Amino acid sequence: MKKIKKTKPTLTKSTPKKTAKKGGKFSVINEIHEGIVAIATAGKNGTVKIKRSDLKNLIETTFLEGAKVAATGQRVRFPVIGVLARRDVKPRKAGKGVNPFTGEEIMIKARPESKKPRWSFPKTLKETFAEKKNW
Repeated sequence: MKKIKKTKPTLTKSTPKKTAKKGGKFSVINEIHEGIVAIATAGKNGTVKIKRSDLKNLIETTFLEGAKVAATGQRVRFPVIGVLARRDVKPRKAGKGVNPFTGEEIMIKARPESKKPRWSFPKTLKETFAEKKNW
């Protein structure tokens, strides 16, 4: 009887992943679930085995994919830890200002319009940090 060698797909940073459908939302949970299903193998006694390196690559690629989706302007929710979104920063004109320590007049440079990442934490996490008994 011949043994058949099973091959399994591995996720690397160069492997293209499916992103959310057009108009759909990016779901971190769905991406991780699909990745785990792809990398999981069954052992001889029926237990599920996942290599640590494969799981690490899966989580890294999912977070990077989430960051790319957030850069397009979509809000990406990471369960329990928060939401990643893009913030549009308005341009600022150049002008004169005063150094508060010396009283000297200085020129303030103009700032161009830009887009920056914004992270917001859920209310439950903020309350956990605010409670003194958790220190």
